[in-house]
Amino acid sequence: MNSLWNTFKKGLIIENPLLMLMIGLCSSVAVTTAVANGIGMGLAMTFVLVCAELVISIFRKLIPNDARIPIFIIVIAAFTTIVDLVMQAYFPELSKAMGVFIPLIVVNCIIMGRVEAFASKEKPLTAVVDALGMGLGYTWVLIGISTFREILGNGTFLDKQLFPDSFEPILFFTLPPGGFMVFALFIALNLWLKKITGRTAGNAIVSEKL
Repeated sequence: MNSLWNTFKKGLIIENPLLMLMIGLCSSVAVTTAVANGIGMGLAMTFVLVCAELVISIFRKLIPNDARIPIFIIVIAAFTTIVDLVMQAYFPELSKAMGVFIPLIVVNCIIMGRVEAFASKEKPLTAVVDALGMGLGYTWVLIGISTFREILGNGTFLDKQLFPDSFEPILFFTLPPGGFMVFALFIALNLWLKKITGRTAGNAIVSEKL
């Protein structure tokens, strides 16, 4: 149980894909202009990640090493297509707002990285726990950043007006440079918290190996 908990919490903070591993930043900056987009992208990524890691882990011993990358892509693409079609059918406005970034989950390096480095070598339960940790870690960062950007950039939260009409939104935060600036602030805050608590991702990984 402790091993599963350690695997789960890695994705939340210690090896957070956005704040620590710093992968998948481009699509994350693009979709975090609104909280609804952040929630939608986070849940979509989590679903695809969990399903892909589970399937790859179950069949890991049957997948030829020379063909593993194409097989991984096919599995990820199948679940990405499911997410894309469901969003188009039941959440058309959100699907339109997300645009091409839902189909591009197929080539998101977070999913491919976890499938290659973790799911292809671990048992199904461990792979699912890892996927949940990474997915939820990805999701909470998206929600946090999109909250910051939507409030300051549009003066709204979940499209509900928070300030009087006299409020002048800071449009900078709705643009890509503003998105990268907010990401940088989140990363800096995370590193500072790790420093004052005396914990780093590297130390955590080394201690586990020992």
